[in-house]
Amino acid sequence: MAEIIILACAMSHGILKLSDMKIIISLVLLFFSLSATANTGYQPSFDFRLYKKEATDTAPTVLIIGGIQGDEPGGFNAAALLATEYTITKGNLWVVPNLNFESIIKRSRGIHGDMNRKFSELDKNDPEYALVQKIKAIIQDEKIDIVLNLHDGSGFYREKYIDRLHGPQRWGQSIIIDQEKIETQRYGELMALAGEVRQSVNAVIDNDESRYRVRNTRTREGDAEMEKTLTYFSIRNQKPAFGLEVSKEYLTHERVYFHLLLVESFMQNLGIKFERSFALKKDAVKDKIDNHVKLSINDGKIYLDVGDARHRLGYVPLEKSVPMDIDSNSPLLAIVNDHKGYRVRYGNRHVTYLHPQYFEYDSSLEQVTIEVDGQQQTIELGSIVEIKNSFFVTPLPGYRANVIGFKKTGLKNESGVLIRRKDIASRFSVDKAASLFRLEFYKDKKYCGMLLLNFNNKKPAQISSLAVH
Repeated sequence: MAEIIILACAMSHGILKLSDMKIIISLVLLFFSLSATANTGYQPSFDFRLYKKEATDTAPTVLIIGGIQGDEPGGFNAAALLATEYTITKGNLWVVPNLNFESIIKRSRGIHGDMNRKFSELDKNDPEYALVQKIKAIIQDEKIDIVLNLHDGSGFYREKYIDRLHGPQRWGQSIIIDQEKIETQRYGELMALAGEVRQSVNAVIDNDESRYRVRNTRTREGDAEMEKTLTYFSIRNQKPAFGLEVSKEYLTHERVYFHLLLVESFMQNLGIKFERSFALKKDAVKDKIDNHVKLSINDGKIYLDVGDARHRLGYVPLEKSVPMDIDSNSPLLAIVNDHKGYRVRYGNRHVTYLHPQYFEYDSSLEQVTIEVDGQQQTIELGSIVEIKNSFFVTPLPGYRANVIGFKKTGLKNESGVLIRRKDIASRFSVDKAASLFRLEFYKDKKYCGMLLLNFNNKKPAQISSLAVH
């Protein structure tokens, strides 16, 4: 597993520049064989990542967990946004967005059984033993004041039976507590705190069906199944814990929206202050989780936005017999090598398939000069360039430019040519909307790097990048 650094971006003078804030995350690089020289006995490694977003000690530390069950995308997508798109200005937020990452990637509730039933007793030979012990240790950390475990639940919880989808047999739209209170210095009145949060969150929810209820499972009174859960483990270790359930009847982005509403209500009630990079509206949430999913391979040699990628991308320049290093702005991204190419997974979703074309790499070229819509720009390789109308690559002696999808008879080097969107064949685009195209650079037969060209008439010309340091 590779540990990477994602640098947040800030707008300055029309160009997106890298800020000094570093966010350490991990991606699982799921290789059945890492390269032509890989050990055939290699077994893929799965782990989760803990984000610590800390501001002050004057407000509590809340631990948020998503993805304990791999078939609940509302929970793990919400946790991923909390980890990557929120800034804490008072208090502290610890986030584990991908606890059961293997099951998330393989779209299973639990590849090795239900992980949320492994917190009472667990055989040391269980494949998830180490992961469970690791999250237990985090829960028991002296800094943690409250634990919130994000779930997608069936139907809509109601105290009395109404119909198949509404009743005590359902879990959706509920705040779960195991008992009314625990003996602890802070936040031990579980029912009272859940009631206060319920009141505040329901005040901003228009329809009654979507409003939250509080459900007390009374676990210690003999609920054998609930005794095995992560939240009850927390309770037994004197850590106030709540299960947050959003109905599976909603679409994924709607589930994420309701999760964030509820988590924000908890944070506000606890005195945690925050900022987020998007408006908390359903369409904005959908845009965040469906688009802008950046993938950087081998220190930016390949840089793609795979949020709306075509089902297959051909002629991807990779180094043969060399393991790939990957980097993303999402903790839910993984790559699987099937010996013929690479499947890119984003949470539960297959987003694209990379067909490799193998080259030797050359690292002598770091930046290029391009005229974008009449304005000259010096641009680092491994960036996205926003273009309204046209671009022109300034010729570099010893190097050649290749726009994937552009063809002109007898032309081998596409530097020095004014190129417009209509000059590039749509079928070679990275995305389904045919807006994103690859501009690659070579020195002799060696691959140097690329730019991602975004022909988007709604945005001014600008540059963005995802850099690894």
